[in-house]
Amino acid sequence: MSFELLDFNIVFSKKSFITGMLLGIVLLFTYLFTLPDGKLHIVFCDVGQGDAAYIRTPSSHDILIDGGPNDKVLTCLGNHMPFYDRTIDIIVLTHPQKDHLQGLISVIQRYNVKYFVIGPEGNETEGYKLLLENIKKENIPVKNLYQGDEFSLGNVKFSVLWPERNYVASQLSPQLIDSSYLSQGNILGLATATDPNNFSYYLHLQYGTFDTLFTGDGDIKIQPEIIRTANLPDVEVLKFPHHGSKTGISSEFLELIKPEFSVISVGKNSYGHPTNEAIKQLNDRAIEIKRTDLEGDIEVVSNGNTWSN
Repeated sequence: MSFELLDFNIVFSKKSFITGMLLGIVLLFTYLFTLPDGKLHIVFCDVGQGDAAYIRTPSSHDILIDGGPNDKVLTCLGNHMPFYDRTIDIIVLTHPQKDHLQGLISVIQRYNVKYFVIGPEGNETEGYKLLLENIKKENIPVKNLYQGDEFSLGNVKFSVLWPERNYVASQLSPQLIDSSYLSQGNILGLATATDPNNFSYYLHLQYGTFDTLFTGDGDIKIQPEIIRTANLPDVEVLKFPHHGSKTGISSEFLELIKPEFSVISVGKNSYGHPTNEAIKQLNDRAIEIKRTDLEGDIEVVSNGNTWSN
């Protein structure tokens, strides 16, 4: 009886050793597979009817632009961010609406976030208030950025094309700001009657000769001001504004930035997104289109010269 028990323990130990060894090999190959490849990776996450884009730079910095309307962004990060990396260097919220901010609450709760870029405009929704509570709870430094502001992570440069500081000040409730506002930054939650879409960050990413434009939900209402006040670049990749809405982008704006490829971040919705008008605008200019509702996560990779999707 004791001999049979000893034999069982030996067999069990061998099984445990083999299982552990196989697990170790899997983890080793996973680690090697996720090592930096010296390229820029941009992933437009499939989060349903909303926006979220994950960026990993050649220097292994992580950026998240918006978080979608739910926790699906966590799946996107889990699939594309190295498993051993639990730090996001910068989160950018383009504007305070649920389909862009809700998933960021879960991201903040699960990842170490170094900086949070957000506009001063706010609202009284439960999601927005909960987001601010979590930012404060985790002591995440907050930055308000405006047209002309820039930051770099390694060789990847980001330039803010919108909103313009004077425009923002003119749209906020006067009783909530004083004359020193224009020289200040890092303000949160100021009330406004203006459509939140009009505050959307237009963020230009440049890596070598490769350019991408992120647009939030900013549409034709603000694009004339952007054309008038910002230096618009030619871009290879455009995140189509406002999920492919009819008023997402003007012909003039599209002609100026000359994208070769456009991503429409969209899910099941009652708005008719993406609209026939938006699709026609892109098709008429032979701009390649991919949609997250049809493709799932969409990844663009660049070495700073060439790129692929």
